[in-house]
Amino acid sequence: MARLKVAPIVEGHGEVSAVPILLRRIWSELLGGEYIDVLKPIRQPRHRLATNKEATLDKAIALAVGKLNDPRLMDDPKLILILLDADDDLPCELGPKVLQLALSARSDHNISCVIANVEYETWFVAAAESLALYLSLADDESAPSNPESERRGKGWIKTHFIGTKYSEPVDQPKLTAHMDLSMCRQRCPSFDKLCRDLERMIGGGLHERAR
Repeated sequence: MARLKVAPIVEGHGEVSAVPILLRRIWSELLGGEYIDVLKPIRQPRHRLATNKEATLDKAIALAVGKLNDPRLMDDPKLILILLDADDDLPCELGPKVLQLALSARSDHNISCVIANVEYETWFVAAAESLALYLSLADDESAPSNPESERRGKGWIKTHFIGTKYSEPVDQPKLTAHMDLSMCRQRCPSFDKLCRDLERMIGGGLHERAR
């Protein structure tokens, strides 16, 4: 049975609401999973998680483990997912660094670290054609086909957003619910890594934690 229990650790208020939607959609729509239980994300500022300042990451991992081990929950495979924006850092450096910090805290749990390159909003840019309710393109404009390499993110979304000012807590969940996941996976290697990390859990465990 393709079941999974996930405790996400995120950096932004918008991701607290958006990430559970995203994980459920990936699990069912892309991976054909039977059931995924996404616990309420644990949020801490990015710089504190990325550097484990004042043991912030350690504490978040400990909290995630406690939630996952709640005896009232079913004994499904468990995953701690750390999702951060790359911003100006290189994902190939930041991801393994944060993952090693996390594994130093709890190497006995499945932990995945995914770095959205450049930002969570970059995944919206990758699926812009499917978000016509929220994003407007000029008549002679096409959506970026390589948004990560072109470093498109929140700024691009704000420029093309329809209606009121873009708000992460309000609009991230909406865009996440409507974005074309397959399109995003084709255009964003960092999103593909998230999908692959979840897919590995179907096979019984996360064998390759960071790439």
